[in-house]
Amino acid sequence: MNFTGYETGGYYDELFLEAGTPRAGATLFADLINSLPTDELVRRQKAAEATLLQMGITFAVYGDKSGTEKIFPFDIIPRIVEAADWNYLERGLKQRIAALNLFTQDVYNDRKIIKDKVVPEDLIATAKTFRPQMVGFTPPRGIWCHITGTDLVRDTDGQFYVLEDNLRCPSGVSYVLENRELLKRTFPRVFDACRVRPVDDYPYRLRETLGCLAPEGAEDPTIVTLTPGMYNSAYFEHSFLSQQMGVGLVEGCDLLVHDGYVKMRTTTGLKRADVIYRRIDDDFLDPKAFRADSMLGVPGIMDVYKAGRVAMANAPGSGVADDKAVYAYVPQIIKYYLGEDSILPNVPTFVCNEEKDRQHVLANLDKMVVKAANESGGYGMLVGPHASKAERDAFADKIKASPRNYIAQPMIALSRVPVIVEDHFEGRHVDLRPYILYGKDIWVLPGGLTRVALKKGSIVVNSSQGGGSKDTWVLGNAC
Repeated sequence: MNFTGYETGGYYDELFLEAGTPRAGATLFADLINSLPTDELVRRQKAAEATLLQMGITFAVYGDKSGTEKIFPFDIIPRIVEAADWNYLERGLKQRIAALNLFTQDVYNDRKIIKDKVVPEDLIATAKTFRPQMVGFTPPRGIWCHITGTDLVRDTDGQFYVLEDNLRCPSGVSYVLENRELLKRTFPRVFDACRVRPVDDYPYRLRETLGCLAPEGAEDPTIVTLTPGMYNSAYFEHSFLSQQMGVGLVEGCDLLVHDGYVKMRTTTGLKRADVIYRRIDDDFLDPKAFRADSMLGVPGIMDVYKAGRVAMANAPGSGVADDKAVYAYVPQIIKYYLGEDSILPNVPTFVCNEEKDRQHVLANLDKMVVKAANESGGYGMLVGPHASKAERDAFADKIKASPRNYIAQPMIALSRVPVIVEDHFEGRHVDLRPYILYGKDIWVLPGGLTRVALKKGSIVVNSSQGGGSKDTWVLGNAC
């Protein structure tokens, strides 16, 4: 099994310029694959899948009757990003996160960007992720978005675009770390020869980011990860990152507010928690401040947080900056706060709340990808070119009934990467989710999660919709 006969199919291929001609950074890897015995690659793929099973690297799909946990599909052919491309992405991501953080601080405080009519006031007022409880508040160091996962796509011309920003509880980084361990074992020689930039220091970097948020006087802060529990789809990640950071994994019932502080129940009594890496959405964080029916959070935790006696990442309310309708204004946001043009462009976006945009979308649903402003995981989405007329008509009714809740974008011809399909290679569409940490400064994990649409012809890469993942190799030097 080798790359002979592999067709790029008219899309931008991450490994090949054209059939049989690898890109400069992929030459060594392609030569290795082409030199392997016929069945060797399939053997290595099966070995990697067996390792995933043994390690319990799973996720849950809500509503799937076949079982609670699934092995996260993984293809051993890596996505290779050359150094020059990565340097460009890194600069663009740092710029974007700096601006979005300034935006979030502003909309909860001085609201200058609204007063100057750069972003419509009603857009913020109607955002489901805007939290009135946070008005007038400044988090530690003025940082709202400590951990971000920004989704990138590549079009047929090779240009990267930002597809969306995830500033609430972005998931998937545990798969980046585990995928890397698998690939280092699978292709050790070519991995070393390509001088692939490491990702294994992410847990250390994450802990360092969390530690710098600690309240004043907490010299050796106690950090915990707050999880909704074992039935959450990302529970593996919560427990994995906690173990890797060497911090406690807690549920809401393990914490309480006592004497003005957040305390953790332990076998030796109550212990103060200083920094909380929360993997619970705002709505469920504190039944006294948000949803009164929440059984997952900690009653009164928001009072302690606002008093500066506990820190949380990400800050409650940070989701206002990843509303998909707000996303359409990010180029203006960058220009407003930083005085710079966007390094990374957005995908052209139509905001259905605006009359002209809405009419254009309704007239062109067969060409558009329509998304709900606050959904994730591939839910609440219409891929117009692949939908039936009945499905498009039903979605048109949804847009008319609640235009603020939808945005639309032309369908991008996502770049592709070879995947193993039985005894040969086929191209499948991919995106890329780099992870950005904001503590003392902004740091971008070199690589990120390459998600792959394993269903032939699909552009939906989400694991809940049948997607899988690949390791992402960022090259330090020419390979």
